[in-house]
Amino acid sequence: MSIIQVPVHYYRQFDAELEREVPAEAYGGWNKTELPLDPNRTAVVVMHAWDCGEAEQYPGAFRAVEYLPRSYAISRDIFPGLLTAVRGAGIRLFHVVGGKDYYSGYPGFKQAVRLAGEEPPMAEQINHDDSYDHLQEFRRNNVFPGIHNCTDNDRSVTNLRFLPEAEPQGSEGVAATSKQLFALCRHYGINHLIYTGFAIDGCLLLSPGGMADMNRHGILCSAVRQAVTAIENKESARREVHKEVALWRVALIFGFVYDADDLIRAFDNLHSSH
Repeated sequence: MSIIQVPVHYYRQFDAELEREVPAEAYGGWNKTELPLDPNRTAVVVMHAWDCGEAEQYPGAFRAVEYLPRSYAISRDIFPGLLTAVRGAGIRLFHVVGGKDYYSGYPGFKQAVRLAGEEPPMAEQINHDDSYDHLQEFRRNNVFPGIHNCTDNDRSVTNLRFLPEAEPQGSEGVAATSKQLFALCRHYGINHLIYTGFAIDGCLLLSPGGMADMNRHGILCSAVRQAVTAIENKESARREVHKEVALWRVALIFGFVYDADDLIRAFDNLHSSH
């Protein structure tokens, strides 16, 4: 497949003007242009697209994980059109999973395990003591998810499965670790991952298979604005401030930000040109 031109958002993090009261207010900020995308070297990632059940089943989980309704809406409204375009154009589609085993039966996961080989040992852990355990218990009870939500949250986590719109098809790659995702990238010659999924300021950034680990392998990591959401707090949730900050972080450190409609249009054109 030939290289295509796709609109992208990028952030101009210069020039600060030191004579200003706030020098950074002179930065160029968000801009949009067309840049090349190599379909042979690019894969779209759907990460942690979890079906965590319904609020009626696990009300405590939904009280603590406020972004779940937004993630369900993205899966329902955005994924079908975007993933259909990705598959139709022949773009690689990888799924990054985690938590309980709901994925080991998929052929794409078996391939990733075979390609990655033996996983490195877990990082050495510091010794715990009573004071450490007390602090961690306090955090669980009073920071997240809250003592009255713990049971529901734990039950929800143990019953994870793919959201129906995000389930792998055929032999699409499935990775549970950074080594497995890198092995898939190396096998297929992928050097640019475009992330979707949940949440962009948490799992997509720091979990196994997330941007921080893939960036260490030299892989360009981008995101689709309409296909991600973030962990918001009381002060940020109304305007989804943390999502905006996370997208800026992606543009500054890892790659670019795409609009779903622009990717769908580019991939549909690629498909029709075959």
